Amino acid sequence: MLAQLTIRNFALVESLCLEFVPGFNVLTGETGAGKSILIDAIESALGERAGAEVVRTGAERATIEAVFEIGESFPAAVLEWAEEGQIILAREISVSGRSTFRINGKMCTGGTVRQVAADLIDIHGQHDHQSLLSPDRHVEYLDAWAGEGVLSHRRRTQELYAELRAARRELDELVTGERERAQKLDLFRFQIEEIDQASPSADDEAELAADRTRLANAEKLNAAGAAAREALDGGDPSAADLLAEAAREVEAIAALDPRAASIRELMETALMAAQEASTELRGYIEGIESNPARLEQVQERLELYRTLKRKYGDSVEEILVYRERIAGELDDLSHSEERRAKLEAAFTRLAVQVDKETTALFAARQAASQEFERRIARHLADLNMSGVRFGVQHRAPAPAGEAWERGLPALLGRAEFLISANPGEPLRPLAKIASGGEMSRVMLALKTVMAGSHPLALIFDEIDVGVGGQTSGTLGLKMAELSRSNQVLCVTHMPQIACMADRHLEVCKLVEGNRTVVEARPLDGEARIGELARMLGGSEATASQHARELLAAAAGSRAACG
Repeated sequence: MLAQLTIRNFALVESLCLEFVPGFNVLTGETGAGKSILIDAIESALGERAGAEVVRTGAERATIEAVFEIGESFPAAVLEWAEEGQIILAREISVSGRSTFRINGKMCTGGTVRQVAADLIDIHGQHDHQSLLSPDRHVEYLDAWAGEGVLSHRRRTQELYAELRAARRELDELVTGERERAQKLDLFRFQIEEIDQASPSADDEAELAADRTRLANAEKLNAAGAAAREALDGGDPSAADLLAEAAREVEAIAALDPRAASIRELMETALMAAQEASTELRGYIEGIESNPARLEQVQERLELYRTLKRKYGDSVEEILVYRERIAGELDDLSHSEERRAKLEAAFTRLAVQVDKETTALFAARQAASQEFERRIARHLADLNMSGVRFGVQHRAPAPAGEAWERGLPALLGRAEFLISANPGEPLRPLAKIASGGEMSRVMLALKTVMAGSHPLALIFDEIDVGVGGQTSGTLGLKMAELSRSNQVLCVTHMPQIACMADRHLEVCKLVEGNRTVVEARPLDGEARIGELARMLGGSEATASQHARELLAAAAGSRAACG
């Protein structure tokens, strides 16, 4: 239940703290006193849209805090947030329009607040009659009331529909992409063939680059090699002759001075190296090939490597990785016919499952609607509408083979609420025959029937519009009965409703320091009689007496119904 509401700097409210009781609470006051502001504040705390315009002039921010007391019967999603049996929804709205949401002091998103609030409180105002006028919403009302027996089939249908759409979408992509698929097949085959024919490798490319350098510079290499060999072994004297002479001199030195032995060894090594180098140079020169045809072949092969890199990657490694990737894609495309056959089979199988599930959903909904109709009729009779007949008209779900294109609503089927306001008249859609007052009573009957297994707080914002005095008394009694299982908050102008309340709050507008403020106070005793008298109108004495009689009758009515 909503235990406490604290509002600061919201619209015309400077500072206000309201406490509510578990049963039936009413808010009354003059037209324009600010009752709607309190409802707006509650809706803002629940995550509904609110911008900078709600911040009181001159203030930096508006804050709303709603304290809910909950028990173990609440859904698990709510209990996860609870601390010491409470959930506190808080919102701060700055003059810039930015909002900050908190649940029990923990910052969260507005979406999270709305999800939690959906299991805490339900607000119904005059505009909510539109949901009754929209047949598309009726099946939601019915299924929610029917509970798990219907909702489990509904959830399973939604899951299967998502799978059905995914299979159909992939199947359509395969069918409509045949031309693109054929183009990709040709392209990938060509690319793989081009790479495989080239048979690229990093070692091959490196060897080709070296060959090209040698072949392109054959004359230079030959000339340099011959010059080097001439210097080593062909001059007069040659480098080899000079080294041999130096070696002989060092040999003589070493014979006289053993300390020169190491120098002698070095000279002998140098002479041997020069002789060996001369021999190697001779073989190198003989192996130098001036082959323009071979050079052209090498250049053509290297140009092929450059072409492959331009198309498929900056290196041989990247080219080979690309080749493996498109080979995998080619394999997938080559087996698309098999994939198409599997998808068609999956679609057919899912369609059969969907049809089976929607058949079960439809049967469960029809069975539940019979009891739903009886309960609505009973409550309408309690609301002085005993001559009114209420019925549910069903439309079976469309076959899965058709509904996947028309959307999920067609697959879930449809239920429309019908009513006959006068005996002997056929059942017709609510929108065609129900007046504002009748719509209010039908909505209250629905809310009463659909009161959940946990005590969801219900707020009725002036649903008594268009309702006469006698019927409004019945409305008040019905809300009082409803408040035994669900906390009820009602904004009303009808004294016949207000007198039934367990807690009566008066909302008023005052001027303090040249500023208008909205305040609220609980009423008891003579103060409550005075407010009821104001609502009744007429002479003060007569209205006061009538107010006392209303309170006494209300007490008797509530005692009689337990």
